[in-house]
Amino acid sequence: MGRRVVIRKAGGVSCIGTEAMEVPQPGSNEVRVRVVYAGINFADLLMRMGFYQPRPPYPFTPGYEVSGIVDALGEGVTGFSPGQRVVAAMRNGGQASHVVVSQDRVIPLPDDIALKTAAATPVTYLTAHHMLHHLGHLKTDDSVLIHGGAGGVGTAALQLCRWAGVSKVWATSSKPKHHILEQYGARPIDRHREDFASIVRSETDGRGVDHILDPIGGEHLKRSLSTLAEGGRLYTYGLSAAAPSGKRSLLKAMFALRKTPKFDALRLMTRNRAVFGVHMGTWSDEAVMHAQLSRIVDGIQTGHLEPIVDRVFPAEAVQEAHQHLHDAKNIGKVLLQFNEDEDEAS
Repeated sequence: MGRRVVIRKAGGVSCIGTEAMEVPQPGSNEVRVRVVYAGINFADLLMRMGFYQPRPPYPFTPGYEVSGIVDALGEGVTGFSPGQRVVAAMRNGGQASHVVVSQDRVIPLPDDIALKTAAATPVTYLTAHHMLHHLGHLKTDDSVLIHGGAGGVGTAALQLCRWAGVSKVWATSSKPKHHILEQYGARPIDRHREDFASIVRSETDGRGVDHILDPIGGEHLKRSLSTLAEGGRLYTYGLSAAAPSGKRSLLKAMFALRKTPKFDALRLMTRNRAVFGVHMGTWSDEAVMHAQLSRIVDGIQTGHLEPIVDRVFPAEAVQEAHQHLHDAKNIGKVLLQFNEDEDEAS
């Protein structure tokens, strides 16, 4: 028997837990992976709360990314073999001891990339790379503002900017996390005590920035949009304003949802600005996904990218892991562990 994380209904952390499951069998062109690590993302928190779409009907297993060992192959699979170390980007259902996934979403791992490192890459680095490079065509002389710069996508974006030679980078976080922003070359902004919009306008002589990554949503998006330069791009890829910690109520979360702006197409046109909504879990072009994930793996292997793992929780501690993210205690990625890591055992 295997085991999986299950979200039973919409609500707080008490609505998520683990249960036994039958080990799935791979179908045609599918690979079965014995999962060692599975990533947790804010999307999982929002789906648990009932605020994120698309999501399967309750009860369901969340999870967009895994690393582990191939242990079975479906008919027609080529290029993989049992015992092979891999990383995979899932459409959902990744937080389980065993998963089946299309071979197009699986990447073999070089021996020098640890499974823990690999599990921290698919969602965060794919999201950041997709925004900055696939959609944004990032150039060396561009300027970038990254909200939540110390989180999983934030640290990935900082490293991608550094790899691209971009020097004009601002990033927001709580003050105790500013050291991580400075480590990757960003100008830190205290998200609780400083006005990012006035700082960026002042330090760009009123021009604004070319790219803004905003996972906060709600009314915050309006202020981000006001900070864009002519021809700039705003990427919205989350709604952390609607994911309350233990000190915030669901009522406040609903208020944040109501404050999400409805963008005026005519105004965007006349001001030459763009807004992209990004959700890699619904991205359907497998070739684009595979090419980007391959480049990310290359970036890790060559030392340009350094995935940061904040903490690993045993799968049975998934409630604690969710609360850790709600309380914004993480710097980098939070993972769940389902099976023994043979990399560490050896």
